[in-house]
Amino acid sequence: MATAPVSRKLNLTRDQLAAFLTDQQQIRQFELLFSTVDQLQVITGTDFEYQADNAAAGANSALAQIIALAQETEVNDAALNAKAQDALDRIALLAQETAVTVALAESKANQALALVDKLNKAVEGLQMTPPPREFKRARYGSFYDTTTQTATTINTAKAITFNSTDLSNGVFIGSPTSRIIVDSEGIYNFDTSFQLDKTTGGTDEFYFWFRLNGTDVPDSASQIRIQGNDAEIFSSLNYFFDLKAGDYVEMMFSTTSLSVELLSVVATPPVPGIPSIILTVSNNIGGVQ
Repeated sequence: MATAPVSRKLNLTRDQLAAFLTDQQQIRQFELLFSTVDQLQVITGTDFEYQADNAAAGANSALAQIIALAQETEVNDAALNAKAQDALDRIALLAQETAVTVALAESKANQALALVDKLNKAVEGLQMTPPPREFKRARYGSFYDTTTQTATTINTAKAITFNSTDLSNGVFIGSPTSRIIVDSEGIYNFDTSFQLDKTTGGTDEFYFWFRLNGTDVPDSASQIRIQGNDAEIFSSLNYFFDLKAGDYVEMMFSTTSLSVELLSVVATPPVPGIPSIILTVSNNIGGVQ
């Protein structure tokens, strides 16, 4: 008596399979192969669904050939066996390729899960409270000189000196006292004002410029023409410097006459004293915390 079909897709009884398979072991292997095909066709929602469908389609094609072989009674045994074996080989190859596809999909899924986990950790890290920012006080200094400063030789560079400090943090008077030194890297604004006087008649020139670490700063000079006896002139200017820790800046001057001087005047009530030069330095231009 004929038995029930061994597979939902196969639609052949074991008796029909025995017509072209030589023993029960082959029949059992054949059933297992088509059971795998049945399982492949229920796989959905993955990135290898397309490959699984192709594998099932290929297996169904091989099944169709076998069913046709079983129905072609005129075909001799040798041809039947050869074609059946070819169909079995094709189904086995499809099963192997499907297994590889499934393994590859599993690997990709694991990689994706690892990336998601890494992303979650990164998001958690962003949500953490950032460490407190280090507070760094701005560097600054305010300096002046209470003496009248004169040239000793005409048309010769001479450094302006300072003898008093009003405020200072990280910026200070060095040695010699013409040097203004900084202890931290930054962009510093040097803002200076001075009062000139001429003690004789006629017209002469006063030149002013900056030096950085002993070298004249290009294009930093100014010229003031002063005329007449006791012709006081007040002047001011500022300059930006990008300094490293330990750098120093000097203010230089030169005159065409020894009668031109940087004048200092003592306090005469109600007017306070007039320094020969006032300099303020600050480095908050760069947004120091």
